[in-house]
Amino acid sequence: MQDFSDFLTECDRAPRLNNLAGFFSETAAGRGGVPIRKPVVDMRLLPNDNLLHRIVELHARRQGFFDQHYHGSIPYRLEEECRMAHALLRYSQQSTRDISLYSLGTAEGTMARTISELGQGKIRSLSCSPNEENHKCFMAFGNPPHAQFYLGPFHRLTDAYMRSEESLEQFADGFDVILEDTTFQMYSPNRHQQIAFVARHLKDDGILLLVEKFQAADRRDYEAREAQKDFGYKPRYFGLDEIERKTRQVLTTMHDSEVTLAAMAKAVYAHFRHCVITWNSGNFYGLAASNSADKLERYLSLLVQPAIPLEYVYGPEPYTELPL
Repeated sequence: MQDFSDFLTECDRAPRLNNLAGFFSETAAGRGGVPIRKPVVDMRLLPNDNLLHRIVELHARRQGFFDQHYHGSIPYRLEEECRMAHALLRYSQQSTRDISLYSLGTAEGTMARTISELGQGKIRSLSCSPNEENHKCFMAFGNPPHAQFYLGPFHRLTDAYMRSEESLEQFADGFDVILEDTTFQMYSPNRHQQIAFVARHLKDDGILLLVEKFQAADRRDYEAREAQKDFGYKPRYFGLDEIERKTRQVLTTMHDSEVTLAAMAKAVYAHFRHCVITWNSGNFYGLAASNSADKLERYLSLLVQPAIPLEYVYGPEPYTELPL
């Protein structure tokens, strides 16, 4: 069994739990980083589907403070979250058994809670965050059916801990799907051990979903995409002072823990035989990895087309294998 003691120490010392802790706390509490207006899904970009409409409507009602900040910061990330939720809910409906989802470090866990509520037991979810403020937002609408919350950082959630907690014991044998949503980049660039640590919680035929901001091979390309985001999208929700404040407070530090797609590919393929790009928005990409070609193909077949204007989409484009 791999020894993760040095990795755990690395995570304890990471920016997310130290110099960035104040930003995450105040944003999750609604004391800072609040958008001028609440982000809403542009339904013109999504198909006319009853289940998808139900997801969008409930997701909007369940959002907390951090989600509103997050979805106002990344172009069309809200539409993508609803697209993923729709595919996961349909994935669970087509399964002969209940599906378990681990939503890793995703603030108040809005997507996981939404699909657990709508799934009526077909999809059981666990969300986690080290911020009490996120837990309060998760519980703001009552104790959700079929959805759990672990108050703590992802690296402190172990199989032994889950087996010791009655509410989490149901997840101790592994998850069918794990979603890592811009979490690793707040800790370190050590994707090899981050993925190795998280993959232990995944069933042999499970699917790992990753949403991250990546460094570009050419720094000028990276900065051009950042400018497109900061001046073409974010002003819909934030003033210039707030955009500059976040750049100083968070993004400069976060950049040091971002990796390239090539570096991510090496880390992913050390554990998974298959990995496909599912989404792109500027410097952000979504990936889906699995050792089961059949399960991965089933998930991909249930995704509706990406809901994002083409000017935000760069190469390698969605539905291509993640290149080494």
